[in-house]
Amino acid sequence: MADNTLDSLFSRLGRFPDVEAVNLQAWDATDRLLLDTAVDLLAAGVLQPGSRLAVVGDRYGALTLGALALDAVRPPAASDTADSDGTIGWAGPVRVHQDLITGEHALRRNAGKLGSSGGFEQLPLGAGLLSGAGVVLLQLPKSLAELEEIADAVARHAAPDVVLLAGGRVKHMSLGMNAVLERHFSEVQPQRARQKSRILLARGPRPATGAPPFPVTEANTELGLTVCARGAVFAGTGLDIGTRFLLEFLPQMPPARHAIDLGCGTGILAAMYARGNPGSRVTATDQSAAAVDSARATAEANGLAAQVTVLQDDAMASLPDASADLILLNPPFHVGAAVHAGAGLKLIEAAGRVLAPGGELWTVFNSHLHYQPALQRLIGPTREVGRNPKFTVTASVRKTTEV
Repeated sequence: MADNTLDSLFSRLGRFPDVEAVNLQAWDATDRLLLDTAVDLLAAGVLQPGSRLAVVGDRYGALTLGALALDAVRPPAASDTADSDGTIGWAGPVRVHQDLITGEHALRRNAGKLGSSGGFEQLPLGAGLLSGAGVVLLQLPKSLAELEEIADAVARHAAPDVVLLAGGRVKHMSLGMNAVLERHFSEVQPQRARQKSRILLARGPRPATGAPPFPVTEANTELGLTVCARGAVFAGTGLDIGTRFLLEFLPQMPPARHAIDLGCGTGILAAMYARGNPGSRVTATDQSAAAVDSARATAEANGLAAQVTVLQDDAMASLPDASADLILLNPPFHVGAAVHAGAGLKLIEAAGRVLAPGGELWTVFNSHLHYQPALQRLIGPTREVGRNPKFTVTASVRKTTEV
């Protein structure tokens, strides 16, 4: 019965407002394995009936809504036992953390379609999410730094008998993940793989010592900038090579009343532009909560908090039309684990809406992606201002009339 329930639920899930495409879906085999494993461990007595459930990294709602669909959220009772289909109730509601605002929106939208809107709470990573949690379901992140921050938070805030089920696709997993978990838990047990996914079961949280390890702060001597980063931010406190190349053209960029660092990460572009253009108002925006926290901390660490506003948003959806004179963009070329240009095209289209007529979009991208035709169509006249063996930098001027 559980199999039929999950099959029906997964078939109805969408990714919107994230990129939708025929080769992209809103769940994967790891979601299924995590839910099935939780049910099996509950029935076997490894997990306790009536435990508080927390979910971390639920991309579009498959884990949260799967728990709800399996009749897994109801008040605990002393007589809790396995249901006839093997499921056991959690103490609700499910508490969930998603780093990306697109994931938060997708979960709420999918919940509305399924009539499950009241069964979960969306919370930041920390005590509010994890306090008292007896079970944590985690879609393993790509970076060890992000896993370090999550594992520390679970060990620090969850119940002493917490069981962490951390799942991922085998091809993206490494022994480094086991090592990270072993720093925070006394027992880490790899489970048998299924459909190219595997779960690491961790329990026995080690006592937390000292302050949380994130955010990390580091002085970048190359830029003369203090950079702050949470675990989930791309490149950490480092300077990724695409941003480094775009920064070479900073002196050529026009002064702007309002400039935007779109997909700001740690906020390096925003901070460098603001420092070089003290008369400009700068908005640093990203879909990632970790990036927004990092960019805000970077601005504060460099004395730029009064000039740089930081905003978590999906492709500038909350910003007015024609409200910016300059946008700086280093677009992603992945959607999750898949190489896909859709995310970059979505940001370019958004830039066309937010740029004022005559405003400029400066973009750095992997040359093989050939964004120039889209830039020409969605923004306006586009010129190449730089190229190296890997990247191209272009400047596009927002056309003044629609054609």
